[in-house]
Amino acid sequence: MATVTPSDVLEYRKPSDTFLCPISANSYSIEFLSFVISDYETKKTIFEVGKDIPAPVGMEMDFDYSSAAPDEAFRRIKYTFSEDVLRLPLVGTSLVFSIGDEPLPEFRMIERHYFRSKLVKSYDFNFGFCIPGSTNTWDSVYALPPLEDDMIQDMVQSPFETTSDRCVGVAVAVGVGVKM
Repeated sequence: MATVTPSDVLEYRKPSDTFLCPISANSYSIEFLSFVISDYETKKTIFEVGKDIPAPVGMEMDFDYSSAAPDEAFRRIKYTFSEDVLRLPLVGTSLVFSIGDEPLPEFRMIERHYFRSKLVKSYDFNFGFCIPGSTNTWDSVYALPPLEDDMIQDMVQSPFETTSDRCVGVAVAVGVGVKM
């Protein structure tokens, strides 16, 4: 599999068809333990996923077990958001992850969100250095782009046409690809 750089990922104009690297490329033993999305103003949880956390009531979460590699099922999540969530100006996120025995230099994550293969929003986060053997929590506030009413209705009516690529990398090469 060819090396993919963050610059390559930032040039993508549509979601990737596959993961950018196999799960075996996770040489730093990065493990995502939980991820929470909340309404920034009210702090109400919109979406929460984690090793031992059930899906919120009313939230469909579908792990794709049809993949050839069993570990791939947990790298792909389907979720739906209601119209009121799509109209929020700000959301908060909290990501908890652990690092293996090696120091992790220049940890970076790029998220690209698409609807019907059109880029809606792109985020580029730099975590910096992560201590070996550590568990880390990273909180962020996202300013959501205002969406046209027609697009919101289309997104609500066709929730699985909204896709996200999350590319996690170390230094120059992309280290772990996650599709959500």
